[in-house]
Amino acid sequence: MDGQVDVTCGGVVHATAPAGPGNGWALVMDELAYGVVLASPQGRVLQVNLAARQELARRQVLAVHDGMLQTTDACQSRVLAQALARAETGRRCLIALRTSSRQRVSVAVVPLRGERTEAQTTVALLFSRASVCDAVMLCFFARTHGLTPSEEQVLGILCQGYSAPQTAAQLKVAVSTVRSHVRSMCAKTHANGVRALVGQVAVLPPIGAAHLHDPLH
Repeated sequence: MDGQVDVTCGGVVHATAPAGPGNGWALVMDELAYGVVLASPQGRVLQVNLAARQELARRQVLAVHDGMLQTTDACQSRVLAQALARAETGRRCLIALRTSSRQRVSVAVVPLRGERTEAQTTVALLFSRASVCDAVMLCFFARTHGLTPSEEQVLGILCQGYSAPQTAAQLKVAVSTVRSHVRSMCAKTHANGVRALVGQVAVLPPIGAAHLHDPLH
């Protein structure tokens, strides 16, 4: 993930990687469905992937000001600073930050062994995924197993933690229709119930929507 970071006054971070092997890693990181930020223990942003740039642009839990990573309030700033300080001593941790709507975003703060910038440890901040499965991988899964568009839609809602009755209410269909879709999907994927079906989706590779217009096969 070698590269440079440009930060605009709006807080949007752009990363540009030079040609060479490092560029390949940067491209891989941009495909991930969760955000990754590389920073110094003091919070200076060194590198971000696409999902992290999108998260930082929303400025709901984290933002960048003058190249420094910041939280949205003082209390969370202390949590972040303590986590970065622990990482500098080689300890990793998990912190929970909250958005303005009180949603929680988990961030793993991990020291990278052997990665040093100006004699300092590089710290990786890995954001939690926004959902059990990104829409791109859900589409891959549906096509791989021959699910219909309606079944894919039902599965997407179930993966958000909703029950069959709640899914039916969202789609404005009968509960029996949702359960019929579930039986069909279980038969096609060899799952023995909703939990197993959602479990198959939950462990799919964490590929995000970096290239929405690329063909799916």
